[in-house]
Amino acid sequence: MGHLGIIGGSGFAALPDVEVAHREWVDTPYGAPSAELLTLRHAGQAFYFLPRHGAGHSIPPHAINYRANVQALADRGVTDVVALGAVGGIAADCGPLRLCVPDQLIDYTWGRLSTFYDGADGDVMHVDFTAPLTPGLRERLLAAAAGAGMDVHAGGTYGVTQGPRLETAAEIRRLERDGCDLVGMTAMPEAVLARERGLNYALLAFVVNWAAGKADGEVTMADIEANLARCADAVRRLLLALVAAH
Repeated sequence: MGHLGIIGGSGFAALPDVEVAHREWVDTPYGAPSAELLTLRHAGQAFYFLPRHGAGHSIPPHAINYRANVQALADRGVTDVVALGAVGGIAADCGPLRLCVPDQLIDYTWGRLSTFYDGADGDVMHVDFTAPLTPGLRERLLAAAAGAGMDVHAGGTYGVTQGPRLETAAEIRRLERDGCDLVGMTAMPEAVLARERGLNYALLAFVVNWAAGKADGEVTMADIEANLARCADAVRRLLLALVAAH
C-alpha cells in the first residue's frame, strides 16, 4: 500500500500531539507549495501532511498553488490523499459539527490553474472524472470512522465556490437546486489535479456553519471559528484511526 498524504484545511495547519519526524520544502516545476511538507508518525505509521493555506493560514482559497501542492505529494510517493475542508451546510442532514465524506463535486470556480496539461509542452490529457472522489479511499475513511465509533455522513455533493467571500442567500438557493449538500472553496482544482497525477483522493468535510439563508442572521467568523474548534478533536481522531489502519 502506498503512502498517505493529508492536506490540512482551515483550522488544520498541523495535527497536535503527533510526532513530526521530518519537514522540508519541496521544489516543483509549478513553484513552491503552500508550506513545508511534514512527515508525521503515529501508531508506527509514517504519513505526510501539507497545510493548503500555509502554516499561518495566510493563503486564500483562490490564490493557493494547487498544482505545486499536489505535485509535492506525488513527488514523495503519496498515492492516497485525504483532504480536509471546513464547509457550509446546505442539506438538512449536513448541519454544523457534522463530519461528511462526500462522493460528488460541482465546480463553480473560475480562473484557477486547474490542470497539469495546459498545452504548454504540447501534451494534452482528458481525464475521466465521473467519480471525482475515489470510491475505495472513501470507503476506507468511512470504515475508519465506523471502527472509531464515529457517526459520519456518507455521500453528498460538495459545491466548490470561488471565495474568499462567503455566498449570497440566492447563490445558496441556486446550489441547492443544483443538488449541492455542502459548500466550500478548495476541493477544486485539487481533486482533478490529483486525478491527473493518478492519486486516490477523498474529502473529509466538517460543517462549521449553515450556508447563507439556511439559518437566521448572518454567518459570522466568530461562529465559524468556534465550530472549527469544536470539530477539531473529532477530525483528528478520525484521521489517526485512518493512519493506524493504513
